[in-house]
Formats: sequence, structure tokens, C-alpha cells
Amino acid sequence: MAEVGLIGFGRFGRAFASLLDAADVTYVAFDPFAEAPATIRCASLADLAEKSRKIMVGVPVSRIGDTLSALAPHLTAEHVVFDVGSVKLNPAKAMTDVLGSRVPWVATHPLFGPVSLALAERPLRVVVCPNAMHPDAVEDIRHLYRSIGCEVVAQSAEAHDRVMAHTHALTFFVAKGMMDAGAGLEVPFAPPSFQAIARTIEAVRSDAGHLFVAIQNENPFAGEARKQLVDALANINRMLDAPEASSEMPPLEIHIPDLGNRSPELKEAREHIDALDRDIVTLLRRRAELAERALRAKEQLGAPVLDAQREAELFARRRTWAEELGLEADGVEEVFRAVVRFSRRMQSKARQ
Repeated sequence: MAEVGLIGFGRFGRAFASLLDAADVTYVAFDPFAEAPATIRCASLADLAEKSRKIMVGVPVSRIGDTLSALAPHLTAEHVVFDVGSVKLNPAKAMTDVLGSRVPWVATHPLFGPVSLALAERPLRVVVCPNAMHPDAVEDIRHLYRSIGCEVVAQSAEAHDRVMAHTHALTFFVAKGMMDAGAGLEVPFAPPSFQAIARTIEAVRSDAGHLFVAIQNENPFAGEARKQLVDALANINRMLDAPEASSEMPPLEIHIPDLGNRSPELKEAREHIDALDRDIVTLLRRRAELAERALRAKEQLGAPVLDAQREAELFARRRTWAEELGLEADGVEEVFRAVVRFSRRMQSKARQ
């Protein structure tokens, strides 16, 4: 039996399969509209359900409900179904309605696609929504994503769609508008400020039309986000068209809103980071006091202030600690080199 069954073997299905291949995860696929290799091809949804346990539903969001209804008769409580749609509330509702508590299911959204995989962009992140009905299934799918090299972010379906409305949906909306306006087409050069937008336009151009429609129409918060953007742009346009607008006017102040006001999760995370940073500053003070004690002890012994061997051992030990915790050793060593430089400055001030 294959570990994963892919419903949908279009551009995303093939890209996802490449990650499974790289991680030696076995899979089969079914797609009546795209030809899968004979070695992994399933003849029907029933065939796929018989040959796999974890089933990825990789169809357009508008077809998820019908696909689940056709798949459900072939599923048991041993299966785990997960979707990969760009919005989460509607797919989660469809899985609740069709699969409910009988068949384990998980709502997920890989924050990457065929283009980002082709460009070898890293890290690969995926949102996995908690599911109180099927917590074991959620952990199962988290493990699958981690096994193929993804970083997993936990977020509720509603929180996900709110964030995507003001990021993913607006990005595609702006890029589509610029495409239709002919912005940047066939120009021999472009300033750096346009290059990032140009890459976004190219990403929108290369994605299927159903994806653009899905992230705009299937996300219940996208319409409100678009209206806010359009109203803001119209207001800016009126300001620029006003008779008093001229080159002699002072520069326009660009206010960047605090994203924490729109995301309780982000606000909470920032508060925890602030608390941890306060603890770190307190510990730096204690470390500086200990370094001063060490300096006085060296002076009493007539020992040199700088001890190259001790420093080498210090950094090596901290690299080991970092590796034991799964942290990047070079980065941790860089942090402690800065801490040592700070301690030396405190010692110099104390001796003045």
C-alpha cells in the first residue's frame, strides 16, 4: 500500500509528487483530466482509496465538496483525508459535512506552488489547521509535511483566511490589475522597486485561472480586503489630483499599520518575544557582573585579560549546545561573540 494517494495530478499534484519522491514517500494518483505515469496511476477513486491511506485532495476549491462526496463511500476510519486549498473555511466545512467524525480529515494549505518549487525557494511552509474531532490525524499530516521538508504552521481556518485575504488575495489582485493595465510589459529595463512586483506578476501569470478566482471568491474575507485597498488607492489618487498637489508639497508620509492589531496570534507572539527579550537583557546584566568578577580575579593572579584557549572552548561548547537543540551553530556562535564583545566593553568601562 502507498503512503499517500493524490487526487489531482495537475501542476500542483506533480510538484507535490516531486517532494514525495525526494523523501522516498510512496504514492499513487488519480486524475481523470491529467495523465499520471502508469506506475502510480489509479483507475478510480475507489482504486486510490484501496491503495493508499493518506489522501490529498488537490482539486480546485470549488470542486472539493463534489470530490469528497464521490470519495466518501470508499473511505474508512483508517484513512486520513487532507486538502491543499488556498482558502480554508469552505474546504473545512465541506470535510465536516461530508466526512464528519467518521473519516479523519485535516485542512491544510501549502504556502508554495510549482513556481516556487521550480525556483528551489526555501523554506517550504504549510499551514495545518487544528481539528478537535481528529487530533491524531492532524499530527499524522504534520509528520508527513515535515518528512518532505516543510515547516508546519498551526492556524485556525478563520485566522488563515483573514491573513490570506490581506496578503495572498491582495497580492494577486494587484498583480492582475497591473497585468491588465500592461504594466512593465516588454520594457528593456526596470528599477529595483519594480522587480519584486514583476516577479509577483509573473507568478500570477503562470498560475491557473481557477486559482485566482478561488482565492478571491472562495475566501469570505477577500472582498472586504479588496474594497479597503481600492478605497485607499482612490483616496491617494484624489490627493494627488488635488489642485494644491505640487512638487513643492512636503513628502507624503507613508504610515505602515501595525499588523499586530489585525492578528491576535501575532500580537500574542510579539508580547511573548518582548517578555523573553526582557529576560535576556536581565541575564546580560548578570553576565556582565560575572565577567567583572572574573576580571578582578585575573588581576589578582596577574593573569592576562584575554585567554584565547578559554574563548575557543567557550564558543565550541555553545555550538554544541546549539546543535543539541537543533539550532544553527554558526548563528549561535555569532550571537555569543557579540555577547563577549559587550562584556569586554563593560569591563573597560569598569576599569576607567
